[in-house]
Amino acid sequence: MARKIVMTSGKGGVGKTTVCANLGIQLAKLGFRVVIIDVDIGLNNLDVVMGVENQVVFDITDVIMGKCRPKQALVQDRYLSSLYILPSSHTYNKSNINGEHVKNVISQLDSNFDYILIDCPAGVEAGFHRAVFPANEAIVVVTPHLSSIRDADKVLGLLDEYNIIYKGLVINRMRGDLLLNGDLMNIESIVRALNIPLLGVIPEDDAIGASCSVGGRLQSIESARAFTLLSENIHNGSKKIFDCTYKYRGFMGYFKRNIKKMV
Repeated sequence: MARKIVMTSGKGGVGKTTVCANLGIQLAKLGFRVVIIDVDIGLNNLDVVMGVENQVVFDITDVIMGKCRPKQALVQDRYLSSLYILPSSHTYNKSNINGEHVKNVISQLDSNFDYILIDCPAGVEAGFHRAVFPANEAIVVVTPHLSSIRDADKVLGLLDEYNIIYKGLVINRMRGDLLLNGDLMNIESIVRALNIPLLGVIPEDDAIGASCSVGGRLQSIESARAFTLLSENIHNGSKKIFDCTYKYRGFMGYFKRNIKKMV
């Protein structure tokens, strides 16, 4: 039976889809069978982020409407044979689809995968409930900004209404230079405010946005390491958190972060 994990945030623009995509890649690299499901119907872009938009024949709405079987709608990753994407629709009337429909699709894939990652739409409207309903675990993605933390807190309250047995936190777009200078909310404050276990910290890295915008693979050693630690923490229950501040410590680090601040 697969672990069914919904990736949510409440607030849009926190990088949830890119976190979901790169987590799926790292789990597949560890040898697990992974499918990433896009439930953001009408505003979906997971297929673009994963670089498979030209390979899409069917999507999740076609499965729900009985036009094809779930396996027919899956798109295999070009680089990792154990990684699949179930894309969403750009145009379908999403009001006709509910959580039971999505759960039925996932139940047909359950025995074939170790991990099913569900990319949840931003906000807390119908799309949120549709994505959360089939999951039994949730990862809440935030950035170190007060507005993101507030929205995440609202999401955590809503998750209590569902059969979510575990909730974990990922802090995305953390800048080590600003953190050391005291210009960002620190990690301890964020964890204390949301009161859920910290699973990972992902650094602010132009390489993440650049790779995902063209459907490429993450080349940054720093960010790849952060996602590797995140995937290991999720699977093994370990607590190794990437240190975003390491290159800004010491004399040279002090010089580097203050030069960056002036620029």
